[in-house]
Amino acid sequence: MLEFTGLNWLAILVATVAGFALGAVWYGPLFGDAWLSAIGKTADQIQPSPAPFVISFFTALITAVVLALFINALDISTLGGGVMIGLLVGIGFIATAMASDAAFGDTGLNLWLIQSGYRVLYSVVMGAILAAWR
Repeated sequence: MLEFTGLNWLAILVATVAGFALGAVWYGPLFGDAWLSAIGKTADQIQPSPAPFVISFFTALITAVVLALFINALDISTLGGGVMIGLLVGIGFIATAMASDAAFGDTGLNLWLIQSGYRVLYSVVMGAILAAWR
C-alpha cells in the first residue's frame, strides 16, 4: 500500500527544485545549442513563455513524489540506493518510453540522447536526495 503520509515533503521539494535547476544547466550551457539544433530551431525562434516552465516544474514534482513512494516502499535509505532506484526508473521507464516516442516521431537520436539523458540524470539526482533525506 502506498503511504503518502510517510513522505518527506521537504526532500520532495528539494529534489524537484534540483531536477528543475539541472534542466536550466542541461538545456543552457551544456546542451542548449545541440538541443536547438536537434529540434531544428534557433534561440530567436523560441518564444519565452512561462507555460513550459510551469509544466516542467509540476512534472518534476510528480516524478519526485513517485520516486519517494518507491524509495519508501522499498525501504531505501542510503545515497547509493537512491542513486540506483533513480537510475533504474530513469532508464527503465523514462528513457525507454522516450525511445519509443522518438522512433515513432522520427525525431532523431541526438534529441533522444539529450532529452532522455536529462531525465535519467534528474531521476538519479532526485533519488539520491530522497533516499539520503528519508
